Amino acid sequence: MTSVAVIIVAAGSGTRLGASEPKAFVDVAGRTMLAHAVTTVPADAQLVIVAPASHVDTARSIAPTATVVPGAETRQGSVAAGLAVLEPGIRTVLVHDAARAFTPAEVFDRVVDAVEVTGAGVIPVLPVVDTIKRVDGSTVLETVDRSSLAQVQTPQGFPRVELELAYAAATDDHTDDAALFARAGGAVTTVAGDARSFKITTPADLQRAENEQGDAVSSELRTGVGIDVHAYDAAEPLWLGGLYWPDEVGLSGHSDGDAMCHAICDALLSAAGLGDIGGKFGTDDPRFDGAHGDVFIRETIAFVEGAGFTVNNVAVQLIANGPRLGARRTEIESHLTSLVGAPVSVSATTSDGLGFTGKGEGVAVIANALIAKVAQ
Repeated sequence: MTSVAVIIVAAGSGTRLGASEPKAFVDVAGRTMLAHAVTTVPADAQLVIVAPASHVDTARSIAPTATVVPGAETRQGSVAAGLAVLEPGIRTVLVHDAARAFTPAEVFDRVVDAVEVTGAGVIPVLPVVDTIKRVDGSTVLETVDRSSLAQVQTPQGFPRVELELAYAAATDDHTDDAALFARAGGAVTTVAGDARSFKITTPADLQRAENEQGDAVSSELRTGVGIDVHAYDAAEPLWLGGLYWPDEVGLSGHSDGDAMCHAICDALLSAAGLGDIGGKFGTDDPRFDGAHGDVFIRETIAFVEGAGFTVNNVAVQLIANGPRLGARRTEIESHLTSLVGAPVSVSATTSDGLGFTGKGEGVAVIANALIAKVAQ
């Protein structure tokens, strides 16, 4: 059971952005801000999305494994709504703005680690590099010593119990969660932020994001292939493509036997030159005993992006007598696309009675991935 939760606040109207959609649902380089934002959340964290009531279903389609709740009129009220649906075992809570859509995975990791070590609130920051003046209208009053200033970002992390107590005691609004936490007596410390975690607030910010995403991918493309096979096991539930298939015979395996997710991981790791799923998630690692496919995919995406690549698309083919994809094809493609953060297409075939798949002994899955090197 996970001990970390990430609450993504995506309920803002985005008035300053001047868009017809709520800000988190505006497209940036072909995907919504929210779709970008969820891709770097720690794979094993409980993901909570606070969305406008009008866009709750849209948020669920973007992140099917997330807990999605409607937001409040204020950001503080929206975070409180997210806190209300945390799982019982959660000990560390990160609060993140969907508008910081390109925050790298390593920033989340730094915040989580610091909260667990210090027991304090933790915020990612950048140094202030511009000269700062204190002014009164058009009159300059003084130059402010910037060495004691920092530019604050999200995700901001906190021990769950202390954060819930701080919210319960709050009587006025604060500009961020760290201010509310400190007002209640909590200590707050800092970790290094990242320039890529800038907040998209104005049309100029949106254009910057479009430009940076457009310039990020070079012409260096790489392909990878992954193959996984699993035997049928009538004693196990069937998980395939990250989805549960009721009334179907399951697959044997150390984890949940999800051959489709495992093949995708192998294809991505192969393309990035990072080995294979066995080398990254060994069967002797108790963390992955019974783990579902989405855990492996999110971890794999973190490895691939950490190596300097972005995913273009993945194509998957199931070779088996069953289950039949049928009406669930759109559902499975949507779910896998949300996990990978790039288009995933799924097809199926049989082996015409030949081999172990044809004899109904198990399934085979072949996946192909196309990734691109991110320009430095």
